[in-house]
Amino acid sequence: MSNYRIRPGDTLSALAGRFNTSVSALARANNIANPNLIIAGKNLRIPGRTDSFEPAKGGGTRGGGSTGGTKGGGKVEGGAGAGAPGGATPAMRKLANAGRAAAMGMGGYNSQGLCATGVSRAIQNAFGFKVWGNGNQIDNNLPRDKFKQVNMPLSEALKIPGLVLTWEKTSSRLGSIYGHTAITTGDGRSSVSDFIERNTLGAGGRSGLKIFMPTM
Repeated sequence: MSNYRIRPGDTLSALAGRFNTSVSALARANNIANPNLIIAGKNLRIPGRTDSFEPAKGGGTRGGGSTGGTKGGGKVEGGAGAGAPGGATPAMRKLANAGRAAAMGMGGYNSQGLCATGVSRAIQNAFGFKVWGNGNQIDNNLPRDKFKQVNMPLSEALKIPGLVLTWEKTSSRLGSIYGHTAITTGDGRSSVSDFIERNTLGAGGRSGLKIFMPTM
């Protein structure tokens, strides 16, 4: 069994195709509970291989690994959020981009008090369906065949693009009634809804956080 050091932008499905194995085999060999989230910099054990696949400084691999694309049709996604400590899926990246576009089309960097509208608009533009409800209701209305709840600290979630955040309450008068919701951009700091919030981690007075990941 060989080791591969996970790089930013890698996905388990792409690596499975690259090393002629399966996602389930990789997940089983590495005790990965959520195959959609892997951590850059961690060593991944490759079952059935005896060579080394640690990335060289030039961006390729050394040992017996390939240096370009992937085998079996797999693809390592780049683009927005490629520096996140996990392999964001194309759907997650699509939602992050749609969220930023919705925010810029509504409030820019200034809140309009319409966070759920911004998130719903982003989901509709990314995936073609609408999710109703205010900030503390939208989590119950996300279709469970298209989103699943994940457990992680907010600091880690903000490093991954395309996650839906919901809070039951915030410190503002309206937020104490309607909560708040946003989509992560993957830069480790900001999130988007009806506006771009530059420092979501520093926003105090919020409680009841839930995090959801698209599974499409």
